[in-house]
Amino acid sequence: MSVSYFKRFRMELDLRGRRFHPIPVPSGYRLVPWSPELLAAHAEAKYLSFHGEIDADVFACLGELPSCYRLMEEISGRDGFLPEATWLAEYVHDDPNHIEFCGTIQGIRATSRYGGIQNVGVTPSHRGGGLGTALLMAAAAGFQQIGLQRAYLEVTAQNDRAVQLYKRLGFRRTKTLYKAVDLAYT
Repeated sequence: MSVSYFKRFRMELDLRGRRFHPIPVPSGYRLVPWSPELLAAHAEAKYLSFHGEIDADVFACLGELPSCYRLMEEISGRDGFLPEATWLAEYVHDDPNHIEFCGTIQGIRATSRYGGIQNVGVTPSHRGGGLGTALLMAAAAGFQQIGLQRAYLEVTAQNDRAVQLYKRLGFRRTKTLYKAVDLAYT
């Protein structure tokens, strides 16, 4: 058995003293609030966002569509699941019947003060246009709506683009963690 350790950061955002609200998304895109009927769409967006990326090495379930579906069932079935902080990004092609699921974020109430962001992801061909920012701002607004004071997430340290995005939005690193991964399963 060969084990590798992945460095991860816990990053936190103070929700007090700043008003968060959903921001406009680029033309052709829309953010859709949580609905149980969208569970499969969230799973698809999650899979397409993480498949082949380093996070699928750290968390093998992110690299397989059926596992992403089970993960979405688990997250949405938790007592602390927050529909207010859970969003799906869609891209509508020229044909309004052709919708591409291209981003997802889920929120949970971790404690009476903290909201946890779960698996924020944007598919590779839709990165760099502001969808990640829009998803994070919508989730932060949802956390504020129910009175939470802080939000946190974890990110693999090697994911430089994500770390920089989170810093730009005001997240600060509060802890460094190491995730052990059995390489026989990656």
